[in-house]
Amino acid sequence: MAPPAAPTALHHRTPLLLPRRATAAPGATATATARAARAASLAVVRAQPDTTAATSAPEPPTPEFKPPPGFKVPEPKRFEVKPGQQNSVLGASLAIPLRLGTGVFVLGYSPSLVSPSEIPSDQYALEFGAWKVKEESKIGQCKRPEKPIEIYEFEGCPFCRKVREMVSVLDLDVLFYPCPQKGPTFRPKVLEMGGKKQFPYMVDPNTGVAMYESDDIIKYLADTYGDGTVPIMLSLGLLTTITAGLATLGRFGKGNSYTASKVPPQPIEIWAYEGSPFCRLVRETLVELELPHLLHSCARGSPKRQEFLKKKGVFQAPYIEDPNTGVQMFESAEIIDYLKATYALYPSS
Repeated sequence: MAPPAAPTALHHRTPLLLPRRATAAPGATATATARAARAASLAVVRAQPDTTAATSAPEPPTPEFKPPPGFKVPEPKRFEVKPGQQNSVLGASLAIPLRLGTGVFVLGYSPSLVSPSEIPSDQYALEFGAWKVKEESKIGQCKRPEKPIEIYEFEGCPFCRKVREMVSVLDLDVLFYPCPQKGPTFRPKVLEMGGKKQFPYMVDPNTGVAMYESDDIIKYLADTYGDGTVPIMLSLGLLTTITAGLATLGRFGKGNSYTASKVPPQPIEIWAYEGSPFCRLVRETLVELELPHLLHSCARGSPKRQEFLKKKGVFQAPYIEDPNTGVQMFESAEIIDYLKATYALYPSS
C-alpha cells in the first residue's frame, strides 16, 4: 500500500515578489517627494525605445562583389591538366575505380559506336577515334522536379558522397548549402530545421519532404525522380560506406573545413557531376568557402549536355556562372583561383 501523500506546506511558501511603488520615507519633505517622482518619470521615459532613431538608422551596406583585378576569362581546353594540378587530379580520380564509376553515368546509360554521319554536327556526341559514341538513357522517362532540391552537406563526408552520386545518376538540379566543419552559416540552420547537426540533410520543396539519413534520401530520390531502382554500388550497405570513405582519402580532407569567406546574395550556378575529378576540385573550394551553389548535374548520358552545347557551342565541365559578378567561365584551376580571390576574406592565405 502506497504511503499517504505529504501535506502541502501552505504556511511556508516563498513570497511572490512584486515591484514596489516609490514612496516617500517618513519625515521626507514635499520637495523631496516631488524630486523622487520626477526621477521615476524620467527613468520610465528613458527606458522606452527611441523609435525615431531606430527608424532613421541606415541599414548596413550589402557587400559588393566583382571579379578580381586583371581577371580574364580563360579559354576552355578539354582534359588539360594545369602545371601543379597533376597530384590534385590524380587524388580526385581515385574515387572512380573505388566506386566503379558511380556518379559518372546517368540512369539507364547505354552507349553505342556509330558512324559520324549518323549524328548531326550540332548534336552532342563523344568522339572515339573514327567513330562517335551515341549515348542514350532513361532520364527522359523520369519525373523532373519543378524546383531544385535542397541538400545540406560537405565534400569530405562519405554519406554525403553517396547522395551526390545518386543526384548525378538521376540528373537532378540541386541547390547545395555547404556545411564544412566550423562553418558559421548553414550548420546552425540544419540544427534549427531538423533538430540535429547531421549530414546530409535534404529538403524537397516540391513535396514538402525533409529528411536525414543518406540511404533514406537515396531511396526517396529513386522512388520520386527515378524508376525506383538504386545502383548496385549504392545498395551494399556497409561496403558502400567504406568505399565512399576510401574515395575521399585521395584528397586528404579537402572540402571538410571552413575558410573565412563572404557569402554572396545569390548562389553560384555550376554544371558538374560527381564522377569528374575536375568538378570535384571546384566543389571542394565551394564547400570550404561555404558558397551556396546550384548544381546542374550533367553526367554522361545527361540531356543537359545537348542543351549546354546549343547554348555555349561546346560542352565542358566544370563550368560556372556567377550572378553576383556576371562571370561565366570554364577551367577548374582558374575557377578555383577566381572563387578564392572573389569570396575568401584572406585571398592570399
